[in-house]
Amino acid sequence: MLLAAATVFNAAAQAPVKLPPDRDQLERKLVSTATLIESSSAARQIQASGIEAAATHRTRARELHARAGAALKAGQLESASALLDDASRAMFEAVRLADSNELVARKQKIDFDARMESTRVLLDAQKRIAAEKGGGPRAGELSQRVEAEMREAQQLAGVGRLVDARTKIDGAYLAVKAAIGNLRDGETVVRSLNFASKAEEYTYEIDRNDTHKMLVQMLLKDKRGMASVDAMVDQAVGAAEKLRAQAEEQAARRDHEGAVRTLEQSTRELVKAIRAAGVYIPG
Repeated sequence: MLLAAATVFNAAAQAPVKLPPDRDQLERKLVSTATLIESSSAARQIQASGIEAAATHRTRARELHARAGAALKAGQLESASALLDDASRAMFEAVRLADSNELVARKQKIDFDARMESTRVLLDAQKRIAAEKGGGPRAGELSQRVEAEMREAQQLAGVGRLVDARTKIDGAYLAVKAAIGNLRDGETVVRSLNFASKAEEYTYEIDRNDTHKMLVQMLLKDKRGMASVDAMVDQAVGAAEKLRAQAEEQAARRDHEGAVRTLEQSTRELVKAIRAAGVYIPG
């Protein structure tokens, strides 16, 4: 009995004494962990990745850090230390997920497939509307070009070039979206949409104008460089920007009817810019 007690006593005496956490050290660790979570290169990497799982772990790290701060304030040093360690581990896991090429590629593929499907749906609608409105051979030309770009995007995705594939399908998507909004009967805009107010129609025209602005940037980036083309494009884009600003001023005065007409003129100028570079879209 005495021998057993002595053995236990000796083991306890030889065990290292665990000192309580130092408060000043914990204060410094609280600050450095906050930097890791909010403004470090790791935080920027997580933000840029767009990976939901990584963002979830970063949110968890924030929650643990906040609890650590509360524990430290209450004098619960052991708890604060453990929570800060957990917060750091959550961030390290977030970084690992953000840096996972497999997860990034998976997200890119999901996004690409979704945009491809949206483009197919819009293209089917464009073909149907063009047939109903008598779009003529140029409407068919647009359809063929979009279909070719969709095939090229699919081929790029098939060899793992998902960034290039997404750029290609985005261009096709915007082109067919603009085409649907631009189908006209003579000089009269044809719409099957029924707007509750001119303000609602103005919002629609803003979106249509934005679509064409993106088209100018995306579809013409490989067409620029010839002085004659650049001059025509720049002139049309400049006119479109002035008209857009005028429309926004009209809308600010609640003249939405006038703003809609001005926006339509702005969008027509953007159509001119796109056509000047040899890319046909209705309008």
